[in-house]
Amino acid sequence: MRKTRVIAAVLCAGMLLPGVAMAAPAPTAVEHRSEGHLVSAEVIDRLPRQEVVDYLAGYELDTSAVRNGVDLYLLTYRTVGVDGRPTTASALTVLPNGRDHTFRAVAWLHGTRVFRGDTGSVSDNLDRAAAVLFAGSGFATVAPDYLGLGTGPGHHPYMLSEPTVTATTDALRASRSLAARTGRKLDGRVLVSGFSQGGQASMIVGRALQRSREFDLGAIAGIAGPYDIRGQEMPAALDGRLDGISATMYLGYAITAWNRVHPIYDSPSEAFRAPYDQVVESMFDSDHQEGEVVATLPHTPEELFTNEFLARLAHPDGGLAEVLAANDDPCEWRPSVPVRLYAGTADRDVVSDNATSCLEDLGAHNTRDSRVVNVGAVDHFTSARVALPQVLTWFNRL
Repeated sequence: MRKTRVIAAVLCAGMLLPGVAMAAPAPTAVEHRSEGHLVSAEVIDRLPRQEVVDYLAGYELDTSAVRNGVDLYLLTYRTVGVDGRPTTASALTVLPNGRDHTFRAVAWLHGTRVFRGDTGSVSDNLDRAAAVLFAGSGFATVAPDYLGLGTGPGHHPYMLSEPTVTATTDALRASRSLAARTGRKLDGRVLVSGFSQGGQASMIVGRALQRSREFDLGAIAGIAGPYDIRGQEMPAALDGRLDGISATMYLGYAITAWNRVHPIYDSPSEAFRAPYDQVVESMFDSDHQEGEVVATLPHTPEELFTNEFLARLAHPDGGLAEVLAANDDPCEWRPSVPVRLYAGTADRDVVSDNATSCLEDLGAHNTRDSRVVNVGAVDHFTSARVALPQVLTWFNRL
């Protein structure tokens, strides 16, 4: 994609140059720094319709629904950290560029990223392509990087519900401000979708939006999400049904992230075998690329964790049980909107039984319109490419 340009206030002889949008002014000491305040926006690219088609074709995505060009922005906005203190986060927002000026919004929630530079706002990847796909069909698409990823400071609180919700809702607020500044409007309706970590997050964010008076939840479409960590994903990681390298990275990432917020162990050596106990926490600091993390860690959970901690993973207790109880409940509520759970049966990163468990939980809460969509005997990342056009088709029918 073409070089990033900053939307800025440009003064020439005391006049604002025509056609140049303004970034949010720097706050003064007395300005109210509310969450969701748009700090700045940068134009990543502007793609006419045919370039959208060509770009998506490079990701082997169905382009038949593309009907307009898009403008891509990197947003920086105010939100709140896991400690309750003000911080900033970043997001990719992609707005349709055509005759219409009022749009429904899609919140696209990305999957596991260990390196802050791998999110869609700062890197060209499938998450960026997903946002372009939705926007090319007329949806204003908001793809938050979450805390501690993209250009945001600090560590990423991986698989923790509350910071995922606040980062997403504040990204929606900031995107609403951006739309207004560019002559567009988000009509308040939000369709939520996401992949992997983002699939699980789609249920959590959807629940928050349904309970909000500010947003109007339209539908939820989760793809390959780990909706049932205790009942499905953790057992699969420990019994070999998951790919060993993936299971090791996911568990190492989760345990170190959770321990920063909800103490699980006092010393890394209580959870991790030597020599990994000396390096594992630093590997998941958001500044190491995924390839480096994978090369540093062993290839199975049994090689990474001590026998005692493996027993705790199989039968959580103490702080581990508490963090799971607080964050492993994405489907234990009653959505008032349609829900679709897309899953591939050959997925060895997130077993498809997660979707079945979620559907059962939704049914237990008397959800009226929820179902699992089998996308075939495909692996984890192929399930996203197969499901995305199906999600778009469904959203267009709602």
